[in-house]
Amino acid sequence: MPPEGKSDMERVGLFKEMGYISIGDKYTPFLYRAFNESAHKNKQMLVGGSKKKSGLQTGYFDAQFKRIFEKEALTDLIKIQRQYKLEQTKRNLGKAFLPSSGEKKRSGIGSYYGTLGGSIQAMSPLKIPKQPYKSPGKNMYTSPPKKGSGYGYPGVTLGKLDLYSSDPYDRAKDIVKRELIAHKSMLKGGPFRLNLHPKECFDANPYKPDKPLPPSKKTEDKKTHFGVPFKPSSPSKKIGGMKAGTFDLYPTHSVDPYIPHKPKTAGLNKELKIFHPSPGPKSTPVKSIISLNVNKFVNSKNCNQIPSIMAY
Repeated sequence: MPPEGKSDMERVGLFKEMGYISIGDKYTPFLYRAFNESAHKNKQMLVGGSKKKSGLQTGYFDAQFKRIFEKEALTDLIKIQRQYKLEQTKRNLGKAFLPSSGEKKRSGIGSYYGTLGGSIQAMSPLKIPKQPYKSPGKNMYTSPPKKGSGYGYPGVTLGKLDLYSSDPYDRAKDIVKRELIAHKSMLKGGPFRLNLHPKECFDANPYKPDKPLPPSKKTEDKKTHFGVPFKPSSPSKKIGGMKAGTFDLYPTHSVDPYIPHKPKTAGLNKELKIFHPSPGPKSTPVKSIISLNVNKFVNSKNCNQIPSIMAY
């Protein structure tokens, strides 16, 4: 570790921290490794070379092709069908039946053309003969019929129409008015007023005058007219980041000298050493079970003999 950093004892708690990349063996690049080490070590078996697949028996160990089943029966389905047809034709007593003429096609749904039995009487579409229809005759009437069903047509129903009776528009209002006039005509005097109803000591408003107030006198406001309108001495000034529109002038900036801050360690004595407590226990790196098993089976002696996965 560099002198300015912490030591391995302070960081991990070990005298020396080992590397995590390898187990310490030297790395040999692929350029110096053999492509196939097993090919040039020990004795090798030489063969005549690879053979391509063909219909011949040259590429196989056996000189003759061996069947899976010996002398098994071969069933030809076409041959069996032909033999069955020949056996069926031998059973015929005479020649094959041929009709006198070809098939007759139907001319439509329900036709019996081309059938052996012909038409069936029960399925005949003809109607059963019935007696001719006789009309019951017309009803007796004295006058020609009237058009309409009775709704909206006068003189069609059995009864007579009701005569129209006029109804004035303000009939209810006129009845109330006549009853009010008849009521007032039966009155003999004015309304009865009782002045002896109970009151408090005085009226609600003791300052209420008995006589009505005289009419108020309207005072005409005298309007003063100025001959010359008021005009300010100068237009108002807008504040554009300064004190131009104020009454007082902008105050001058006070000179504030810069005083640097004194460091905190200036008053301490440099000869005195600061107490540093001893560091606590450190956590050491723990290897996984997989890496331990790899180190057991793969070491610096046999790592070159294991074939590479990504071989060219």
